[in-house]
Amino acid sequence: MDYRHELKYIVTEKEMALAKGRIHGLVSLDVHAEEAGMYRIRSLYFDDYWNNCYQENETGTDPREKFRIRIYNGSKERIHLELKQKEHGMTRKLSCELTEEQCRTLMAGRMLPVNGNDPPLLQKLNLLMRTRFLRPRVIVEYDRIPFAERLGNTRITLDRNIASSDALLRFLDPELPRRPIMAAGQHILEVKYDEFLPDYIYQNLQLNTLRQTAFSKYYLCRRYSLKGNLK
Repeated sequence: MDYRHELKYIVTEKEMALAKGRIHGLVSLDVHAEEAGMYRIRSLYFDDYWNNCYQENETGTDPREKFRIRIYNGSKERIHLELKQKEHGMTRKLSCELTEEQCRTLMAGRMLPVNGNDPPLLQKLNLLMRTRFLRPRVIVEYDRIPFAERLGNTRITLDRNIASSDALLRFLDPELPRRPIMAAGQHILEVKYDEFLPDYIYQNLQLNTLRQTAFSKYYLCRRYSLKGNLK
């Protein structure tokens, strides 16, 4: 997968409602959204012994990458290991499926048996767990309203109720203790696209009036984690 543009904006409740209203009749909801028009994302992020992922987010290191395990709506039916890479302001995501057994082993901080038949992404994580002591550090959870447009391979997502949790061993539980990380009434609008962003999307979202940010959900969740995982 090629690198993509990823624009992020901190928006108020009013701005989010306006953005949703403007785009709703122009761009279709993502096919994975339920009847409610949204789904819940939960990700378990990894960092090494020296907290390099956290430090690189803080300093804006380029390039950088983060491993995470992701599920949707608290379901164990679809579990993905993902590697998110960022370079020169562009991002890409590599992904492979995990079994529930593999997930439970990794979320407990244990390495999987070496297996040359595993997907390369899983082999890389396993290697980094051995050589750089990569371990699960924090859970990030939020509700997402997703829109998808074929032109430019564009995705517009509205993320709300962003929260963190240190209950790492409860990652696959239906519910878990969480702590909000955004000020009341603040949410995140993200716009992702390949080579171009359709002009009608840019104009209707009025992105020129919003405050673009280098916001990282992972960074803030580590920073404000419940038990202070940082050393």
